[in-house]
Amino acid sequence: MTLSPEQKAEIEAARATPRPTLRAVAEGMEAHLYTAHEVLDHGFVRVIDYMGDDSAIVQAARVSYGAGTKHVSNDEGLIRYLMRHWHSTPFEMCEIKLHVKLPVFVARQWIRHRTANVNEYSARYSILDREFYIPAPEALAAQSTVNNQGRGAVLEGQEAARVLEILKGDATRSYDHYEEMLSQEGQQGLARELARMNLPANVYTQWYWKTDLHNLFHFLRLRADAHAQYEIRVYAEEICRLVADWVPLAYRAFEDYRMGGATLSSKAIDCVRRMLKGEEVTQETSGMSKGEWREFQQLLE
Repeated sequence: MTLSPEQKAEIEAARATPRPTLRAVAEGMEAHLYTAHEVLDHGFVRVIDYMGDDSAIVQAARVSYGAGTKHVSNDEGLIRYLMRHWHSTPFEMCEIKLHVKLPVFVARQWIRHRTANVNEYSARYSILDREFYIPAPEALAAQSTVNNQGRGAVLEGQEAARVLEILKGDATRSYDHYEEMLSQEGQQGLARELARMNLPANVYTQWYWKTDLHNLFHFLRLRADAHAQYEIRVYAEEICRLVADWVPLAYRAFEDYRMGGATLSSKAIDCVRRMLKGEEVTQETSGMSKGEWREFQQLLE
């Protein structure tokens, strides 16, 4: 993991000038400020700023619903009710701004979540560092034979060594050419905005990423899932740890209803009811397609 000298100086300056505040703070998140949490070989996630906590969710919900929530006797119960019934706006009262360093191909997957505010390091203005993501041996895997967008068995022996050599060699060679094209020694050199197109997708970029808690939970539900690509999943898992310290009540509800829960179709619910009555239900009698039935069976197992 690498923080630039400028970033380190910025962090040290912020640490040296703490300021009192009248706003609500989350002690768990305060402990993460100014800390870069390592991800992959050169990446990190760090909290730049945040707004709100569990009480902000509760406060917003009670303003919105008034007497309709008076039967909920405690904050955790209300938050669980909101999560259980798919309410969104109370969770939008909390926001977080992260500084993330990540490989470009991970960033392109991440940016599909369009409900955030993003400002990325500009390779038109600045020169990217010579840093590339090279997978650890245990992360090198063949193409899955059953999932067109997933991994299969881990590569071993000579095949693993061959692939690693290609990855390292191509990344180094591309960056060497990038530097040569930018060179100003005796030649005009290529514009940075053009030279960058020759860099590989495993080069590292950085961005500031700001989003609200509702949309962050949606991101984490998809990207911290066991089926998500490893390289984005490890970032999501690190963010999960931060969020658990920031809004512990909301995060526990999220774990229970979103990460650990499941949504059943009307056909699936009908099958469960029939099974509870002792009926034998098969794919043919379920009304489901083969794919739906397979997923339903996996859920029950």
